[in-house]
Amino acid sequence: MTLQWDYIAKIVSLGDSGCGKSSLTIRLCEGRFSPHHDVTIGVEFGSRIVSVGPPASLSLNVNNPTSNANGSSQTALLNPTSPGKTPRQKHMKLSLWDTAGQETYKSITRSYFRGASGALLVFDITRRNTFASVTSWLHDLRQIAEENIVVILVGNKADLAPSSTVSSADAANKRQVTKEEAEEWCRQNKVMQYVETSAKSGDGVERAFLEVAERIFQNIEAGKYDLNDRRSGVKGPGVGGGGGGNTARTVNLGMNDAAAAGKSAGGGCC
Repeated sequence: MTLQWDYIAKIVSLGDSGCGKSSLTIRLCEGRFSPHHDVTIGVEFGSRIVSVGPPASLSLNVNNPTSNANGSSQTALLNPTSPGKTPRQKHMKLSLWDTAGQETYKSITRSYFRGASGALLVFDITRRNTFASVTSWLHDLRQIAEENIVVILVGNKADLAPSSTVSSADAANKRQVTKEEAEEWCRQNKVMQYVETSAKSGDGVERAFLEVAERIFQNIEAGKYDLNDRRSGVKGPGVGGGGGGNTARTVNLGMNDAAAAGKSAGGGCC
């Protein structure tokens, strides 16, 4: 299966070992859940093409700009009968770099943060110590990545936490970190958003990656990236041997293309 992309962005996932980072990548790229996954050594790769910008972003309500008082700005974009007001849907290829969470590999995986335009900072909502570690992971990321990197906090394994609160009386609820705590941490650390996911059921997984992709697209539209500089973590059409102008490139979906790109880039974008 082939799809066209207008932009390609490097996204890294980071966090303690066992939080489900690899499972999130597999769920997004392959649509499946593997209950038994080998510990990641260094970095693993995946890729997925997603729709960014209107009309898809408005219909999904992902990173929606605030509409005007009567909501007409959204209605006009979503209404296909309004001639000339529905833009061409754009697509972004997410080059996903799933980094190892074990301390043994930390000196290696830190280097992969370079040239990333987005990051998923992942913890396990059933293990409080993994939440305690996210501040250190964020510090490492911001020390190495570009200043304007888009970061969201992801609380994984929501299928084990049916309640949003911590309760020792409910044996089925293994939650150790509340949504309120995670959201407050985001506010204090200037992290864009908090999303809860379940790699097992798939709930919230696509939403988490779309939140990052859409904010990157908004930054592209605002001219915040140099698409000719791989350190920005974003490439546009025509960069690196593709077509020029507004012509989108055609690529094959799959794990191998992201892996090959990683080897050739030497830690740079995509």
